[in-house]
Amino acid sequence: MDVALLIIGFVCMILGILGSFLPVLPGSGLSWLGILLLYLTNAVPMNYWILGITLLIAVVITVLDYVIPAQGTKRFGGSSYGVWGTNIGLVVGIFAPVPFGFIIGPFVGAFVGELIYNSTDHKRALKAATGSFIGFLVSGFVQFVVGVVFLGLFFWVVWDYKSVLF
Repeated sequence: MDVALLIIGFVCMILGILGSFLPVLPGSGLSWLGILLLYLTNAVPMNYWILGITLLIAVVITVLDYVIPAQGTKRFGGSSYGVWGTNIGLVVGIFAPVPFGFIIGPFVGAFVGELIYNSTDHKRALKAATGSFIGFLVSGFVQFVVGVVFLGLFFWVVWDYKSVLF
């Protein structure tokens, strides 16, 4: 059973890292699940401090994953219409049958939101949409870094208990 939990945990870690690029997958949540599965094995003693801290980090990163693109829109001069457009575009882009909809959606959403706010200022709308795109990239990078750190923690714990696990 320990080997099965270890393998499933490792798969969750890899899917978590992929989730930093694919918003359909909850990246940091899957990575945390991989750490949890590792600690559920009989070979590795439960460490509530590590589980609690990594859970807190995963929750914060998940929230920031939706906040950062909207803040990027705002920082680049977007209005609340652009922020709402970014959030709506992100949700629509995830479910739209368009390749890379999760990237295109927030950009188009911010652009359309700004055009609804002021249909004559295309330059401002494009600037706000660019801020949304940059925010999306920053959010993905942060989630990727957290996923890699969680994977490193996973390997570190496996290495410490390798004699008991294998």
